[in-house]
Amino acid sequence: MNTWMITAALVLFGVLVSTALFFFVFTRGALVLRAMTPAGRSASAHVYPVYSNMKLIKLVDFQPIISAILLFQYHRLVSRIVAGMRQMDLKGKKVLITSCAFGNVIPRVVKAAIQGGAERVLIVDIIPNELDHARSKLGKYLDKVEFIEENATCMKLGDGVAAVNVIFFLLHELPHDLKGQTLNEAGRVLSPGGRLFLGEFHRPGLRVLRALSWAYFKVFEPLGLALWDTHDPVGYLEAKGSWKCERSTYFFGNFQIISATKPQSSEQ
Repeated sequence: MNTWMITAALVLFGVLVSTALFFFVFTRGALVLRAMTPAGRSASAHVYPVYSNMKLIKLVDFQPIISAILLFQYHRLVSRIVAGMRQMDLKGKKVLITSCAFGNVIPRVVKAAIQGGAERVLIVDIIPNELDHARSKLGKYLDKVEFIEENATCMKLGDGVAAVNVIFFLLHELPHDLKGQTLNEAGRVLSPGGRLFLGEFHRPGLRVLRALSWAYFKVFEPLGLALWDTHDPVGYLEAKGSWKCERSTYFFGNFQIISATKPQSSEQ
């Protein structure tokens, strides 16, 4: 093997290792340390520093980086949500985005909502810096958007206020008991017949990819593995009543978009 090829391989390896260490330090590693302090008992104890520190937010929230983290399926996943929204009659209604997310999902969802005739878009997050960062992305749509600092597990919004609720890659980061609470709230704030669009990881079909995903979750996102079986959002919603759920999977089943329609009755 040529010297330049060896050098290139070592440089690539160094970049990958450094990137992995960076994300571990500011994700799971930080939570382990936080659990040893009084901050580990706060309502936002599960939130990674990479999502709360504005300098880290601006450093990481770069579209090519976010797309790479989701194995370049990001655009397809968001497009599925946007396409589903465009099939709905949103005139005079409200659209809710529960928890901010990196990348362009918020601008695209807000644009689709406004173009569809939505009266208002509500963006909820427990971290003020996330709301400020989302605000910086919305430009001409700001007069149609309301930013609300609230916990996704116990929002103060009234029952049935939104026709659409979008939750994009939040559940895998939540403790298991909060996963169910978040889905309960997602249903409560939806109007009867409203739709929940949920983007998340999914159990891959390919064994090799499944093994790699399992290793990734064990190191970086141990709470996400439960989405493969015991805390499958579709199973949870369908067990609560007559929710109508449709699941689309991507990249050999590694990712999923769930479109769940709330029953017309008060049953959730």
